[in-house]
Amino acid sequence: MKTSVIKGIGHYVPERIVTNAELEKYMNTTNEWIVERTGINERRFFNPEVDTVANMSAKASRMAIERAGLSVQDIDFIVFATITPDYFFPGSGVLLQRELGLENIGALDLRNACSGFIYGLSVADQFIKTGMYKTVLVVGAEIQSSTLELNDRGRNVSVIFGDGAGAVVLQASEEKGKGILSTHLHSDGRFAEELYVKDPGSSRKPEERLTTEIIEGPSIRAHMNGNMVFKHAVQRFQEVIHEALEANKMTKEQIDLLVPHQANLRISKYLQEQLHLSDDRVYNNIMRYGNTTAASIPIAMSEAWAEGKMSEGKVVCLAAFGSGFTWASALIKM
Repeated sequence: MKTSVIKGIGHYVPERIVTNAELEKYMNTTNEWIVERTGINERRFFNPEVDTVANMSAKASRMAIERAGLSVQDIDFIVFATITPDYFFPGSGVLLQRELGLENIGALDLRNACSGFIYGLSVADQFIKTGMYKTVLVVGAEIQSSTLELNDRGRNVSVIFGDGAGAVVLQASEEKGKGILSTHLHSDGRFAEELYVKDPGSSRKPEERLTTEIIEGPSIRAHMNGNMVFKHAVQRFQEVIHEALEANKMTKEQIDLLVPHQANLRISKYLQEQLHLSDDRVYNNIMRYGNTTAASIPIAMSEAWAEGKMSEGKVVCLAAFGSGFTWASALIKM
């Protein structure tokens, strides 16, 4: 059976840097409060005149394809993870296909929020293993700043999120013991409403689907039960990482680099402590970008790759937890 190897990784973040000090102008918060609770110092917000989810993804994809030593025309299929598509429909996969100048290849969209990129890797890995596709582009991208309430009502959510895109090129290989060793996907819909955006939902009477009250109210904004999310995240992160290790008969000592979803620096630090990993074996960039949901892991991977932390032979573990609740992991031998 073929394996899926990572040939190239890329990312793009908008130019506009929004510091904690800037957020102090809009809401009752402080730099110290934000850093203490999230670890975030700054994040990127998109420029409506320049950035779209599709073209940010195209920039990240071109970087990944170039780093892979391939051409755009080598891409056979696109898997696109986002919860903030440019349009209600169609999905962003076809928009990326158009941006890249590709014709007729398939494009699949996933809406698994913070776990979306790992879900996407798993889907792409199965396509490659079965021989259906040889070279698959997996993308995670979000523009979340346009939905944030920069006021006291939205403070607890708005200080966390940012915009950006990341992409990975997966390609079939005959080399054993290399590439994606395994992926592990889970969900628990009992907690769906603990982290969600309710409106505009389709399960409404036509006259109630998008009213003035909805537009002006909190239901079109992200609702997050922070304590509940944190409690479940620290548990599920650990479980799914150990699941990946056990599936491959490996130990935590064999992890060269853990790249967790950048949800909260406190969660990453807790994981690091529980797994007894040194600072150089955990990659965090939430300080600079905030939580970019489906984009967070590929952005972090791209930076880690550029810094030489994902060189050939390294064992890399990816792990995510988020809305759904969903959680996932992937173990990769570079």
